[in-house]
Amino acid sequence: MSETFDLIIRGGAIVTPNGTAQADIGVAGGRITAIGDLAQAEAANAFDASGLTVLPGVIDTQVHFREPGLEHKEDLSTGTAAAAMGGVVAIFEMPNTKPGTTTETELKDKLKRAQGRAWTDHAFFLGAAGDNVDHLAQWERIPGCAGIKVFMGSSTGNLLVADDATLARVLAQGTRRVAVHCEDEERLIERKGLAEAAAHPRAHHIWRDEETALKATTRLIRLAEKARRRVHVLHVTTAEEMAYLAGHKDLATVETTPQHLTLAAPECYEQLGTLAQMNPPIREARHRDALWAAINDGTVDVLGSDHAPHTLEEKGQPYPKSPSGMTGVQTLVPIMLDHVHHGRLSLERFVDLTSAGPSRIYNLAGKGRIALGYDADFTIVDLKAKRTITNRWIVSRCGWTPFDGKKVTGWPLATIIRGHIVMREDSLIGDPMGAPVRFQEAYPE
Repeated sequence: MSETFDLIIRGGAIVTPNGTAQADIGVAGGRITAIGDLAQAEAANAFDASGLTVLPGVIDTQVHFREPGLEHKEDLSTGTAAAAMGGVVAIFEMPNTKPGTTTETELKDKLKRAQGRAWTDHAFFLGAAGDNVDHLAQWERIPGCAGIKVFMGSSTGNLLVADDATLARVLAQGTRRVAVHCEDEERLIERKGLAEAAAHPRAHHIWRDEETALKATTRLIRLAEKARRRVHVLHVTTAEEMAYLAGHKDLATVETTPQHLTLAAPECYEQLGTLAQMNPPIREARHRDALWAAINDGTVDVLGSDHAPHTLEEKGQPYPKSPSGMTGVQTLVPIMLDHVHHGRLSLERFVDLTSAGPSRIYNLAGKGRIALGYDADFTIVDLKAKRTITNRWIVSRCGWTPFDGKKVTGWPLATIIRGHIVMREDSLIGDPMGAPVRFQEAYPE
């Protein structure tokens, strides 16, 4: 009697921990239950992946979806729709909403808001603040919590942790890996006059210079070593930071972004103006080259998009009043597949940075690889497809991308989450069915 599955993905080149090989994948109950020749098996649904490549589902561990309080830019529905359209199966969302996500109530409110509205699986960071430090060890284990996020710079109100004493208290509470935005707030304040005097985004990377980033990163690592706490340094942008972090991998994991690997100053500011403005900034080509070297030598553990949308009207304000941030969750996969096409990294390294890496860093349960028993999450791509990224393709509420008009080779053709096909050939399918990501360190008791 032949086996029966809910879904069979047939004929694709699948990327597993053992390498890339032609095989079928059988799915039942939302999990991978068979890998191999399933020609004789039956299934309620079948996906013909002939000529395509089946990757483990891509996970974006840094997005800002603006809900609650800033839904005119983005919300959990539009943001996760953009993720699914771009081949992303799960997102970790940041706490700088209005109000900020700094309490158990606010974290659970986000989880409730996502029910029936999120197209992808999801988790939410809890923001560290001076007034919630004593609760972090308890709250970081709430199911659906991605962990603790610290802003050492570029935030406001109680989400800003600018001083060493408060940061040391945060690191002393709890055990999960802490994600940190490393820019030194004191230096940012001292140098802001440079941006105001220039009145053009070409000054952005001069105001927020290499020392601003390196000073915060070295402060963080010094305190993390004292507390023996694992930390994750977000969106690293400088050659100096990469060289420093390579010597501290016992506690620190490292993220960089597709935009920092693709764009360079000053050209990006001349071409895109404030659309290229983000924190930390896009820097000169020597830094971009150093990021690629860190990709290739293993210093970088993960890619995150740092998707941070603003409306075109907001971005049109005179610099430096214009807000920092750009879209990215929908373009992460095609931008990086284009880099694969051009030989800057292997497909296997891309998988490590976007699936296995997130799982390893954050101790995910059942995600991050194509293997028996894991969630049936797949990003199915055509590595040879030649497309052009356009604003018309972007489903984020703000409706723009800094990569508008960029020609790429490699495109996401389907997003499958726990056996459900949620995107196929640039169209969303069915209804939102995203669920909270499960963590080894945040399980229901």
